[in-house]
Amino acid sequence: MKTLRWGRHRRSTAELPDDVLAATWQAVSLLLAYPDEVAAQQFPAVREVATQLPPQLGGRLTAYLDDAEGLPLPDLQADYVDTFDVTRKCSLHLTYFSSGDTRRRGVELVEFKQAYRHAGVELAEESSELPDFLPVLLEFGAFTDRAAAWKLLNAHRVGIELLHAALGKRESRWLPVVDALRETLPSLGADDEVALQQLIAAGPPSEDVGIDSSPYSIDPRLNPRPESPAGPRPVPVEFGPPSQGVR
Repeated sequence: MKTLRWGRHRRSTAELPDDVLAATWQAVSLLLAYPDEVAAQQFPAVREVATQLPPQLGGRLTAYLDDAEGLPLPDLQADYVDTFDVTRKCSLHLTYFSSGDTRRRGVELVEFKQAYRHAGVELAEESSELPDFLPVLLEFGAFTDRAAAWKLLNAHRVGIELLHAALGKRESRWLPVVDALRETLPSLGADDEVALQQLIAAGPPSEDVGIDSSPYSIDPRLNPRPESPAGPRPVPVEFGPPSQGVR
């Protein structure tokens, strides 16, 4: 299997001020997490922060909030599950785009965990999410280690772009939230565009994983399938410290 080399020529640091980057990632983290009652209660706080961000960031976040706050919460939850948990191309688990259902995915997940541990944090034991879950990574970047999160986000930049394309195709209400995230990251390079088109055409890699020694090879969280469309789904993030997802 050929390995695509993504993002070899991207800038190594963000162009946005540190506080703007942190606030944007924190807001995107919450808005891409499962919208339970606790998350919905924090929408006003997110809106207040969004009004203080540059228009290309805050305007996209408030566009989502204008839509989401007008929906009954069960309807928003059902749409979330249908979008992110059922539609594979809209996965919020970044390693799915680069490694699909291959053994390589377990290696990439370990890389995420090592980055968190190097910064002195670990996923909470009660968390049901894997370390590559985008809201968890953004929370980690907002509160703990922006440099490490920046590196991981850029390593999976093409996957984020595929997520964006899939949301656009669905005309998803979460599209402006991902747009806000993309505004904080470098544009795709020529190599990235080639990799993106290959992913769009062929989809993520696949193989018969089987049973092996990888700690993630048979982890059911790799491809979550809730029992009911609007069933409860644990949220590993909250708006403002301390966080629930990492500690």
